[in-house]
Amino acid sequence: MFEVEEWDEGADGLALPRAVPELRADAKGSEPPVSAAMQRKRRQRLVATLRRLQAAGPGPGPGRDGEEARKRPGKRVRTERDRTAAEAAPEEPQPRDGGGNAGNEAELPPRVTAEPPRRNVQPAGGAGGSGAAAPRLSRKQWRNKQKNKRRQEKLKAEKLKAEQNGAGGGCTGRDEPEPTEPEPPEPDAVPTGRSAALRARMEERLLAARFRYINERLYTGTSRDAVELFRSDPEAFHIYHRGFALQVQRWPQNPVDSIIQRLRQRSASLVVADFGCGDCKIANSVRNKVHCFDLVPLSPLVTVCDMAKVPLADESVDIAVFCLALMGTNLQEILEEANRVLKLGGTLMVAEVSSRFEELRAFMNGMAQLGFKSGRKDVSSSFFFLLEFTKVRPPSHRPCPALRLLPCRYKRR
Repeated sequence: MFEVEEWDEGADGLALPRAVPELRADAKGSEPPVSAAMQRKRRQRLVATLRRLQAAGPGPGPGRDGEEARKRPGKRVRTERDRTAAEAAPEEPQPRDGGGNAGNEAELPPRVTAEPPRRNVQPAGGAGGSGAAAPRLSRKQWRNKQKNKRRQEKLKAEKLKAEQNGAGGGCTGRDEPEPTEPEPPEPDAVPTGRSAALRARMEERLLAARFRYINERLYTGTSRDAVELFRSDPEAFHIYHRGFALQVQRWPQNPVDSIIQRLRQRSASLVVADFGCGDCKIANSVRNKVHCFDLVPLSPLVTVCDMAKVPLADESVDIAVFCLALMGTNLQEILEEANRVLKLGGTLMVAEVSSRFEELRAFMNGMAQLGFKSGRKDVSSSFFFLLEFTKVRPPSHRPCPALRLLPCRYKRR
């Protein structure tokens, strides 16, 4: 559509380059004068651009062979000393380029690497250092190594002291001669102190397990079974009493202290019968006459018997106490025995773990069938209930299925 003239490189083409400087001169003459500060800024920008180009280039140009490269800020210049040290050092494998030839080391920029200091690294080849370096130890391995070293030194000192004590004519306890160098301790050897502590801990766990076993048998069997258990194994009661004392130390309060406080508020002429007295704490804390009954005599005041058959006459006591002692499954027989020995109008005090009462109202109804009237009670604590009953009539001896308590089981800790 349009005809385009061909470019002519003749006289017009040659005249154009000659005309460009004139145009530039005319344009320069038309521009306003530039200040010295502006020229300085432009010069600085130009120098910065040249430095960036030089840093991005492959290295010094061909026209600067033998000259030292210009120092760049923040970069370390490779001097003649560095080149000499690099030539003396062992050669490292160089990365290969795409053509399979090794890269030019002179073209690579110098690298300054700071190697972190190594600790506990010993040459494997001895003092000459000809062998390979040992593996680096972690902090825990280094501590264990130092601990084993101190343990070996302690054993050496103890053995040397034993040899010096036996050198005066004493016997070392061995028929064979002593070795010249002390033998290293076995890796699995445990010091005496640790083994003693471990043994004491295992014995404590064993006693706790036996206490739980005995406690379960007391709550899941009859009172007659408990008598036979402690008669066949007298040590079992001492184990049970020891475990029970440890449990008492963890309680926020001891219910026997509340019973002692209530007894001190009553007349000192009243006769008390303590069923399951243990160490006779009630008898040693009040002025009343107290009959103490239990399965094993922990005190000279204890009378050994079955809680369902105590050696007392009918209506011979004023107060009967069961402090954590309603253990047997024949609960009705035990409470009927307490009714038998109590005087008419006498008081029955019961302190039990609150978790044993599946339904407190049903337990109260069962006590009413046994001839007891509900009186003062304290159920404010979440650990123990303290109940008081008054005897109003003899028991009817009829089965009372509502009169039951759950067994008290101690959790394994």
